[in-house]
Amino acid sequence: MRLAWPQWARTLAVKASAFLIVMSCALAALLGVLVHVSVTDQTVGQARSLALSRLRDATRAYEAGDALMPDAGLDPPGLPAPLRRLALAGDRGTMVDGHQGRPTMWAAGPAAGHRALAVEVDYSQQSRTIEGLDRSIVWSSALAIGATVLVGAFAVTRVTRRLHATARVARRISGGDLDARVDDPRAKDPSRPQDEVAAVAVALDSMASSLQGKLLSEQRFTADVAHELRTPLTGLHAAAELLPPGRPTELVRDRVAALRTLTEDLLEISRLDTGREKLEADTEELGALARRVVRASGTDTEVRIVRDARVETDRRRLERVLGNLVANAHKHGAPPVVLTVDGPAVTVRDHGGGFPEYLLAHGPQRFRTEGGAKGHGLGLTIALGQAEVLGARLAFGNAADGGAVAVLRLGSAEER
Repeated sequence: MRLAWPQWARTLAVKASAFLIVMSCALAALLGVLVHVSVTDQTVGQARSLALSRLRDATRAYEAGDALMPDAGLDPPGLPAPLRRLALAGDRGTMVDGHQGRPTMWAAGPAAGHRALAVEVDYSQQSRTIEGLDRSIVWSSALAIGATVLVGAFAVTRVTRRLHATARVARRISGGDLDARVDDPRAKDPSRPQDEVAAVAVALDSMASSLQGKLLSEQRFTADVAHELRTPLTGLHAAAELLPPGRPTELVRDRVAALRTLTEDLLEISRLDTGREKLEADTEELGALARRVVRASGTDTEVRIVRDARVETDRRRLERVLGNLVANAHKHGAPPVVLTVDGPAVTVRDHGGGFPEYLLAHGPQRFRTEGGAKGHGLGLTIALGQAEVLGARLAFGNAADGGAVAVLRLGSAEER
């Protein structure tokens, strides 16, 4: 079972700070241990040399029959037992131990009569020196770690702020705002060092500019094609009206009408893409408007009014959105098709196979259909664009028991 880290602990700044803390602690501990061991060995070595020197002096005095110094004695009561056994075995040695409430460096060696001659040296000053050194190491290490973490966190935060800014711009671009740019200062100034974040920002800005250029080129092409098709289609329509009645004439007129509808749809999409559409708002009753849309569609669509509402909206655009949703439900779904008004929400549902996965994941895409469906994929694209002009939200989903569900949620409404 993997440990689930909290969201805040997954950020780069926290990870970098934790890495700095761990490395600083490890380095401080290593240096502290090295300094402690080195100074302690030196201090203990000096105290041991002094104690052994006094032990040699005491041994010469004892062998010469002279009086021993006050810090020397035979089998003194405070002599540590391990050092006593070492001396009785005929060897010399030293040991630090407590004596009379203070640290003492003992030196002991063999004496005549199977006794131990020992010398004690006050070790208090050396002990205080080592303790002071240890405290200094701890405090200096803590200060060094704190300073390192602060400086490192500041440096990492500067980088993460730039990364967050780049991520925000990337999200804006993915949301359709192709005018968004990072404009990293380092990328604009060649004299400043260029790091990886600046390289990512430059690549993102370049990608956005390329996408924007291609999209504008596609929009211009769509608008130009639609405008150029209008004139010959008008002539074709006039010529088709002059043909004698018959099945071939009906086929020609049907295809010309389909081409005119496609051309008008392309022109409408180009206007939506360029943002030239203007809202003409008025107060409308959703229930009455929904019934008009169904009557105009000429389809067998059931209208259900759960809660009627009055809304401030553009009647023509709202009728266009609902008309496209109803037409799409009949063209690609299966009956019964139900249009439901519930306050400011209008739902169009069929009982067919539902919306395809790509549409649910990425929204309507022009000139894309699946499963052998007829059409150009423009109806839902226009509906979504007009809904955005209205300030409404159009969502697509599939019902649990089958069928496609499109929900249009308008703004503020006065329920009735």
